[in-house]
Amino acid sequence: MPDVMSSRLVGVGVGPGDPELVTVKGVNALREADVVVVPVMDSGERGRAEATVLHYVPEEKVVRVVFALNERSDRGRREAAWDAAGDRVAELLRRHASVAFATIGDPNVYSTFTYLAQTIAELVPGTVVETVPGITAMQDLAARSGAVLTEGTEPLTLVPVTAGAAVLKDALAGPGTVVAYKFGRQAHEVAEALRETGRLADAVWGSALGLPEESVRPAAELDDTPLPYLSTLIAPARREGGRGGKL
Repeated sequence: MPDVMSSRLVGVGVGPGDPELVTVKGVNALREADVVVVPVMDSGERGRAEATVLHYVPEEKVVRVVFALNERSDRGRREAAWDAAGDRVAELLRRHASVAFATIGDPNVYSTFTYLAQTIAELVPGTVVETVPGITAMQDLAARSGAVLTEGTEPLTLVPVTAGAAVLKDALAGPGTVVAYKFGRQAHEVAEALRETGRLADAVWGSALGLPEESVRPAAELDDTPLPYLSTLIAPARREGGRGGKL
């Protein structure tokens, strides 16, 4: 039995879905851990994090833990699911010196890991919590579409559209590039916000980046067709004055 004070919980960002976009440090962290936890929805299907992890570690090392990943309407159900997941990971930490938790994107950007780490701090005091950064969906979409995220002094605003399309519209009315996450269920509202703020022409959206079903398209093609929940949008800053105009 390991000393609880020496146990480590490592949140590892495994990128947006393309196994080739996991960093060397991330791969090493996954392989060095005693077990690797991957979050799954209660429906049980394999998620992006798990599929990516299995490119680098054997299946017998992976522990699937159910999280209420998309539960927003029933707080009681969500809290119960978080408690159960926290208890399961706490049990692993009491039996293993090092537990890695794989999360899509980056563990410090809208990640499940944030809530898990808070829970573990209460359940297993003394656990050392670390994170390994991962490539985000906005970086991958920028690379695949040719969209430039920032130049010179431009700000960059990241908005989860789960907060409401009005929040996105406010961001689009400001300066700099705007990135929207999780907008698939509100694609029509997002398109309207882009039109109303004059940001539609240069915007691009993508989903399932790095996967066989990948789609990267101009935002001008958005309509009422439902999109994957994890769709990402980039609305580049308005740029005038030629090269270096924002310096």
